[in-house]
Amino acid sequence: MTGILIEAEAFDTYGGWVMDSQFEVQMGSPYLLAHGIGVPVADATTVVRIAEAGEYAVWVRAKDWVPSHSPGRFTLSVNGAQVGGELGANGQDWSWAQVATVALPAGDATLVLHDLTGFDGRCDAIFLSSDGTVPVEGADEAARAWRRELRGLPAEPEAAGEFDVVVVGGGIAGCTATLTAARQGCTVALIQDRPVLGGNSSKEIGLSPRGENGGLVAELSARSADGDIVARQIIEAEPTARVFMERRVVAVQTDGDRIVSIDVREGRTGRETRFVAPVFIDTTGQAILGILAGAEILTGREGRDEYGEYYAPAERDEEHHGHTLFFRTKMADEPVDFPDVPWATEIAKDYANLSGQLVEPGTENGPGPAASDEARAAFEFTKATAEDDNLPVMKSFPATHFWEYGQWLDLYTDGELIRDYLLRALYGTFSNVKKMEPDTFANLAFDWLAFVPAQGEFRRYKGDYILTENDVRAHTVFPDAVVNNDGAFCIHIPNQPGEGAYDFRLKDWVWDVRDNKPYAIPFRCLYSTNIANLMMAGKHISVTRVAGTTTKLMGNGGQHGIAVGAAAALCTKHSTTPRGVYEDHLDDLQEIVGGLTGCHHLHVAPGEQPVELTARQAAERHANHVQAGDIEALMADFVGNVFMNLMAGGSIPPMSTTQWEILSETPAGDAVEFHVRYANDTDALELRTRWEHIGPDWKIVEAVKVGP
Repeated sequence: MTGILIEAEAFDTYGGWVMDSQFEVQMGSPYLLAHGIGVPVADATTVVRIAEAGEYAVWVRAKDWVPSHSPGRFTLSVNGAQVGGELGANGQDWSWAQVATVALPAGDATLVLHDLTGFDGRCDAIFLSSDGTVPVEGADEAARAWRRELRGLPAEPEAAGEFDVVVVGGGIAGCTATLTAARQGCTVALIQDRPVLGGNSSKEIGLSPRGENGGLVAELSARSADGDIVARQIIEAEPTARVFMERRVVAVQTDGDRIVSIDVREGRTGRETRFVAPVFIDTTGQAILGILAGAEILTGREGRDEYGEYYAPAERDEEHHGHTLFFRTKMADEPVDFPDVPWATEIAKDYANLSGQLVEPGTENGPGPAASDEARAAFEFTKATAEDDNLPVMKSFPATHFWEYGQWLDLYTDGELIRDYLLRALYGTFSNVKKMEPDTFANLAFDWLAFVPAQGEFRRYKGDYILTENDVRAHTVFPDAVVNNDGAFCIHIPNQPGEGAYDFRLKDWVWDVRDNKPYAIPFRCLYSTNIANLMMAGKHISVTRVAGTTTKLMGNGGQHGIAVGAAAALCTKHSTTPRGVYEDHLDDLQEIVGGLTGCHHLHVAPGEQPVELTARQAAERHANHVQAGDIEALMADFVGNVFMNLMAGGSIPPMSTTQWEILSETPAGDAVEFHVRYANDTDALELRTRWEHIGPDWKIVEAVKVGP
């Protein structure tokens, strides 16, 4: 085999291009993306050694991501001379194309990728052939073997080592699982497919963990100056934990009903390594290990007759939450041009409302510019799907997740298509806002636009128990309860295919806060029913789709991670399986997890846990957190989504609060209600908060604004 393969992700310098490895399993490789949000990015360059002088056919693997318009155009230069014209403009999906023949002397040759548009041009690889050899197309094993050989990589994975536990997926759930297992003395490998940890909480996306939080989640999800969470520094400080970034699982080896090892591929180098462990934990949110290992899997929405759930559809279907792209706009100091984007407005149509922005990492649901009163009204939900007037459907709320697509597509195979559709919707909406009110929005500019979407719902694992909506509502008591979860049933309702003017926005949004109290997660929901040494944490645990709309919250996933991290330590200690822990060591597991999460009340008789603060002291501490601007601490006092509901209604204390006063304290059965006034020199707000004793702490279960 002859020829020289230059993978774009292996370029010496990326310039303004970024490596996008999200879709490599589907299209064959990571690639470089020119994500300039309409402004051409700086060149990517590399130097290649040419062993023999001669005539070389130049092949480029690229994609025309909107074939009718070709917005992602770029050029390739070899030794300073452009070859092949404009690339990314041939109307083809990912494919190799011979673009030129060049004479190359022996020695170093410089290759340059030059972006022409700033609109997400993409290049996978370049192949130089001197003897007529044609590059191998596709993403199958033959194509991967061809790439390995030309890059000088081994045909078989190299040994990465043996660990007590391997965690796959570096979101909040994976971080808590890793940290818990490491602090219990296990050797742990955490494998993450992105360059940062945190998943939907990382600076690539920017959500905050919601649901049940607690000390470990707060410790890992605190943000550094650049907006990213601090999880990596904390985990790498543990002597028995190792973090492997930008690595994707590509194969699983099994022996009977056990996983014995997994193979992962490093994005930039293509190098594959094999990890061996007696216990594996999947926190990818995609059930990847289970799919590769043959685990029993749950998909779609169960029909109402399966579990008798109120929010289940009459008939089973495969609808799910889609992906979301987050963004932020700004008003620049001078006018900002934006090119015509007919390829984007054909998706956005006349939509002209940019509400639902990520204000900064950790602060979502921000407002945004709209081009008219009519456009602003278009943001409201229709309540068209309500079966009665009591459904808690959101009516008007600048929700970041408002921008959503892919609910009827396959998130595993159609990820790039879904991301690109959302890019077009946002580019088109932005263009509409500027064009419809050119004087008002002459200075409007994109400040940031993610190219990594917040992921929707994939498949779920089947465990020894499947948690249902009815379990959550009834607060079912489980003998194997290990952690609390909390939060609303958060059900995103899309348009049916072909329905609605704007298919990139939600039709309705059910937001049912239930009784605003936590509910228990049994350990049997956290391990696979048929893969003996596989546990899971996060949105793909063993739940129905309706129950999953609340268990999926990242803070909740963090609690799952604590439980399975502790269980992994017990598996190691007793040379057993997760089911063995359930059968023989459940008391030990509950004791360890209770000490880490404060969830002793799940399995210890009421009254055995001391109460450190009175309700009054808790309310005073909370008010001090507000005055100090300690958002993380004050949010921890709220149950579920009470704080989010306050934000949605604009009923939050003035920033910065300089004084507060408790105006009244009223016992209400087992609860206590406080009327509190927060103020500064120019503004004031009064809130009535209802505190209940939940577990070892007093928590705010209801908060409403008092007065106008």
